Amino acid sequence: MHDIKLIREKPLFFDEALKNRNLQPISAEIIRIDTEKRKAISVLQKKQSERNEIAISIGSAKKERRDTSILEQKSVEIKQDILSLEAEVTELTHKLDDILSRLPNIPLPDVPVGKDEGSNLCVRTVGTPPRFDFEPKPHFEIGEKLGLVDFSNAVKISGSRFTILRGQIAKLERALKSFMLDTHTKGFGYEEIHVPLLVNSETMYGSGQLPKFAEDAFSTVDGRWLIPTSEVPLVNTVGNTIIPISDLPIRMTAYSACFRSEAGAAGRDTRGMIRNHQFTKVELVSIVHPQKGEEELERMTRAAETILQKLGLAYRVMLLSTGDMGFSAEKTYDLEVWIPSENTYREISSCSLCGQFQARRMSAKYKDGNEKGFVSTLNGSGLAIGRTIVAILENYQLANGNVVIPEVLVPYMDGQKEIEK
Repeated sequence: MHDIKLIREKPLFFDEALKNRNLQPISAEIIRIDTEKRKAISVLQKKQSERNEIAISIGSAKKERRDTSILEQKSVEIKQDILSLEAEVTELTHKLDDILSRLPNIPLPDVPVGKDEGSNLCVRTVGTPPRFDFEPKPHFEIGEKLGLVDFSNAVKISGSRFTILRGQIAKLERALKSFMLDTHTKGFGYEEIHVPLLVNSETMYGSGQLPKFAEDAFSTVDGRWLIPTSEVPLVNTVGNTIIPISDLPIRMTAYSACFRSEAGAAGRDTRGMIRNHQFTKVELVSIVHPQKGEEELERMTRAAETILQKLGLAYRVMLLSTGDMGFSAEKTYDLEVWIPSENTYREISSCSLCGQFQARRMSAKYKDGNEKGFVSTLNGSGLAIGRTIVAILENYQLANGNVVIPEVLVPYMDGQKEIEK
């Protein structure tokens, strides 16, 4: 949610920020509604004071046994005025909140301006892509030939964009989960959390998923939502709270299944495990003082990079442009891992600083003596496990169809060094 004071004081700045996110100026409309609302509140407060004064006068008149009919009639009229004004304030509040809740966060000054991913900036490239003396196969072909990735039964059971993992690759999924959680908890001080997979609408709203992205999520018949990422429940653990400054930073990590309808991805990555309706991910969430946000973003990104480095996977770090950034983010780094069959890098993690945007939506504040303010929130993938499996299958494939297990995972695989049929 946006700070209405900022929009009042810097409407041109706000409109320019929205323009950079490919949206039309709207500050004039917001200020008009806000002005009407503030006027209505002012009149309402005066009417409430007037009603209180009349109530006192009626009480005095009754004690003195004077006629109160005129005063009581006046009280009835004011009550009707108050009800009408309260309805007006409620309507204007809903109208204003609806506009503000659909507007994305404002990018930080160092975020490159652009309409789409074509304006993203490569910050660094790490590692060297492997060279093969054979034509590298795509992950779905490798997995199917090994008999360990089952797409046909997944389609039969659930439909398109689902995957069944078997045997050694199912075990690889479990190994990656444990390896990632161990790295983030032991190496970077994140607290491991186990989260619900179903959340209510207020929780989805607080993290910025509703109302704008309702079509991208799955809902249940009782009005709950399957989480698109464990960021949603994690960040909301501090909703409607005031956190002592001494408790910051708060760092949490969770492994969970995630569910996305991929409504805007029709026709993209229809084969394989890149873009499924259900996938698993290890998520990172930080809650910090607003002045520590950018520093924490760099730290979180390093944590996610460490996973790729330990797995020996080549990757690059991209600073996303204003047109490619997520709704709640004010700055985002994408980690893109090398995919041999496509001869390119593909996203495997996004690490985002959301500033106070989510905190305003869910009323998450810090307290430092007499000072109070909204906290800053961050989230990042550490990493998406399905895409990590894709990267391992493709980068570590052998000519005979087997796949070498990255050395760091061998202990998690009970000493097994290759995946074979």
